[in-house]
Amino acid sequence: MQITQELVLSSTDELANFSRGSIFFVGTATVILRYAGFTILTDPNFLHQGDHVHLGHGLTARRQTNPAIDIEELPSIDLIVLSHMHGDHFDRLAIEKLDKHLPIVTTHHATKSLDSKGFRALYPLNAWESLTVRKGENLLKITSMPGRHGPNVLAAALPPVMGSILEFQTQGKTQFCLYITGDTLVIDELKEIPKRYPNIDVALLHLGGTRIFGILLTMDAKQGVEAIQIIAPKLAIPIHYNDYNVFKSPLEDFVAAVNAAGLENQVRYLKHGDTYEFEVAAI
Repeated sequence: MQITQELVLSSTDELANFSRGSIFFVGTATVILRYAGFTILTDPNFLHQGDHVHLGHGLTARRQTNPAIDIEELPSIDLIVLSHMHGDHFDRLAIEKLDKHLPIVTTHHATKSLDSKGFRALYPLNAWESLTVRKGENLLKITSMPGRHGPNVLAAALPPVMGSILEFQTQGKTQFCLYITGDTLVIDELKEIPKRYPNIDVALLHLGGTRIFGILLTMDAKQGVEAIQIIAPKLAIPIHYNDYNVFKSPLEDFVAAVNAAGLENQVRYLKHGDTYEFEVAAI
């Protein structure tokens, strides 16, 4: 059964642009998506090079990069999509400085943590559940996708994670479909995604090959290519690939794997601070 919640945002008189949009890469899994009158922030991580995050159970990671912008430079945000609650995805600056009434779409586990920190507009989803967001005449449907942050043997030690499908709709039709993997490995449940969403325009891949005690916790180069082959997006953009010392699979490995698989025309690479601008043909 698919459960749908609803969120209504205040709107302006400005007409939404469905023909053009952009994805600005801040760093780690943090992007700013602008499309159809919505401005969406993902997995806010604004710590700087040398800062440490706590991963739980006494484990830490050290940041090796700087974000493209500081948190004070964010534009006005409509909502946050958060894959899970880890210090490199919702850091102490986000906890301290983000508006506590900013809507956040995330897992039930993350919702409990955020509620304890004073955030009040929380929208938890289980896999395949949806939230419909309305802003004037424009509609965004966010659906939680399956994900698993590591092998089953470590499930109890890791926070639940979700991917997300974002469908931007007008007049009952989806104009643009974005998939965000979240910090998942390639698992059998991902094969259901292209069956339900065969026309994904862009997929944001959380890579990096995160390893703790040698155990793989996020997709490495090989799994990233496998994810593209399973999901079959029109375009894939790798993110979350070089920001922390626990990321063990560099982007260069993914580039080589993509080229070896003959997928180079399906992938766009962004450095911190780069913007991918896209055009959407009228449907």
